Amino acid sequence: MKARSQARAAARLAAVQALYQHEMEGTPEVQLLDEFHQHRLGAEIDDDQYAKAETAFFDDVVKGTLARRDEIDSLVAGRLAEGWTLARLDKTMVQILRAGTYELLARNDVPTGAVISEYVDVAHAFFDAREAKFVNGVLDALAKGLR
Repeated sequence: MKARSQARAAARLAAVQALYQHEMEGTPEVQLLDEFHQHRLGAEIDDDQYAKAETAFFDDVVKGTLARRDEIDSLVAGRLAEGWTLARLDKTMVQILRAGTYELLARNDVPTGAVISEYVDVAHAFFDAREAKFVNGVLDALAKGLR
């Protein structure tokens, strides 16, 4: 089970990176998935060995988040403090919240606590504790309304 958990954690981190690339460069979904399958998931890049990721899970998070982006953005925006919009947030932060929200919406096989905890961990890969707490708060509020 530990290997599966690590593979899913790697898939989540890669999904956030893929969503960020899509947002910044407009890389088409098919090309994006292929690039990650061929060159990133489990690959060695600049002497860093990337963890093996659960490819099917990665694909589902990326495809599902892109397909339901408008719905997800509306849900996330509804949980931000007054005066805040998605446009004001760091672009990586937006992708973390989108992917986490997608899992809360569509992956009932993943426990709520696991979703929140995993995306807090992803936030720690990019941000300090303050931002990770923000991810925790937003996803927790969304989970209470969705599950």
